[in-house]
Amino acid sequence: MKATDAARRHTTPLTNPAYAPVVPRFTDREYLNIVYRTDVDALRAVVPEPLEIDEPLVRFEVMRMGDVSGYGPYTEAGQAIPVRLGDERGEYLHAMHLDNFPATASGREVSAYPKTVGAPRLYVDHGALVGTLDYGTLRVVTATMGYKHHPLDLAEAREQIAVPTFMLKIVPGCDGRPRVAELVRTRITDVTVKQAWTGPARLQLFEHVLAPLADLPVREVVSASHVLTDLTLAPVTPVHDYLEAS
Repeated sequence: MKATDAARRHTTPLTNPAYAPVVPRFTDREYLNIVYRTDVDALRAVVPEPLEIDEPLVRFEVMRMGDVSGYGPYTEAGQAIPVRLGDERGEYLHAMHLDNFPATASGREVSAYPKTVGAPRLYVDHGALVGTLDYGTLRVVTATMGYKHHPLDLAEAREQIAVPTFMLKIVPGCDGRPRVAELVRTRITDVTVKQAWTGPARLQLFEHVLAPLADLPVREVVSASHVLTDLTLAPVTPVHDYLEAS
């Protein structure tokens, strides 16, 4: 293979890329969102400057992807933290666990999503919407919500899932030191909310050294939503360079 041909490839292995070169379109993406209050000191320990915290809140989410171009169906779970950058409010993605390798590799390499392995599930059980996350053989999260108890305004649901999203993009060089260390921003686009519901909810987090979601403990469940939508993920843009700032 010529050097010019290798330079045109978007990922490795060269003859069997880890993911397809597509902009993924999500069809029938189903969310279980539970917003809860946690300890402000715990948040300050994990949210990087220059992001700021106004309230000690966390959103736990389980997302079942009905169909995704390039990846196929999969399920994902994680934590997002409401933050502010200057006057703009958004969410910092703190943890993401999923069961699809191409989506994991693409999310980390192309963008900056903090994706890693896990076994999340989203299903209905005797009138309850249930979201779980296992790491290996151990349970990490159990979330339950009353199934479609009360309609949620579609515009409000869209606002919940379409806020700006901030992430850390860290790429090490061959010497192990960061070659890229940036805070980046993105936002979902082309959003169509098909259904949205709210209702009572409960959330349990279990401690695990490799999936430390319980480091942001649940003090109070604030709200819950169940949303079905179509959407597209926009590319990320840098908003802060840590290497230049240092």
